[in-house]
Amino acid sequence: MRVIGGEFRRRTLKSVAGLDVRPTPDRLRESLFNILAPRIDECRVFLDAYAGTGAVGIEALSRGAARAVFVERARGAAEVLRENLRALDVERRAEVFVGKATNVLERHSADIVFLDPPYPQIKEYSLAMETLAARPAPLVIVQHEPKFELKEKYGPLRRYRVVKQGSNSLSFYATSDPDADPASVASSSPEAG
Repeated sequence: MRVIGGEFRRRTLKSVAGLDVRPTPDRLRESLFNILAPRIDECRVFLDAYAGTGAVGIEALSRGAARAVFVERARGAAEVLRENLRALDVERRAEVFVGKATNVLERHSADIVFLDPPYPQIKEYSLAMETLAARPAPLVIVQHEPKFELKEKYGPLRRYRVVKQGSNSLSFYATSDPDADPASVASSSPEAG
């Protein structure tokens, strides 16, 4: 696993063996950050929930996000995440929480939230999105299996885009119409990666 672009481009990240941590594939991360490119430099806080080894949040830091908040329940994965942050010397720009994602989502605000619950834990998607509906971020991206259907709306968060790539999909939710802001993420039409 490696950082795709930005300041830490091509740097290798440690990963965790086993099926409990499923890193976001390089190609999908590249598609995600190509979409986020117009917005990532202005991102003060990028929240990576169910972070695993932190590849997505670290990619956000590499591409210009000021800070990243990582949430991971598994202690082993959280320790590898901390090692990755130390290796890149970005600990001062990051905060790592070990515990339930919903607890952190209730207390921390962010400009962009990335959710990637373990695919078998379908209930986690609803819990996280309902938590965010009560205290929404301007942009929420959810990684999920293509066959798993999320709701179109969670409170003020409305899905405006779906990107499908292999065995993964990204659903984009926003609190306002992203097409109304020229510096916004992208068009609202679905895109195949």
